[in-house]
Amino acid sequence: MRNYAGKKRFFIPVFMLLALFAVTFAVYWLWNNVLVAVIAVKPVTYWQAMGLLILSRILLGGFKFGGPSNHPPMGGQSDHWREKWRRMSDEERSAIKNKWRRWGHDSE
Repeated sequence: MRNYAGKKRFFIPVFMLLALFAVTFAVYWLWNNVLVAVIAVKPVTYWQAMGLLILSRILLGGFKFGGPSNHPPMGGQSDHWREKWRRMSDEERSAIKNKWRRWGHDSE
């Protein structure tokens, strides 16, 4: 078992690097073959594509790698609100629907 753990520690970073290079190639290819043809942008090099990928990750997504989270799974949240809605009286539901209308949302 100990030998397997050592191999795993080696392959995870290698896999992550390969994934980074593959996604960078996808960004590079899409930028140069789609965006250049559709809108007036200059072609980028492979390394510029990697920089764009990293910059967009920093600005838009952060660096969350699927670790523990303080948020419950989405299924649990929707079940919670569905149950809460089910337990409301008709007057409470009507009041919430009116608030949604005032906020500019359609109700059902």
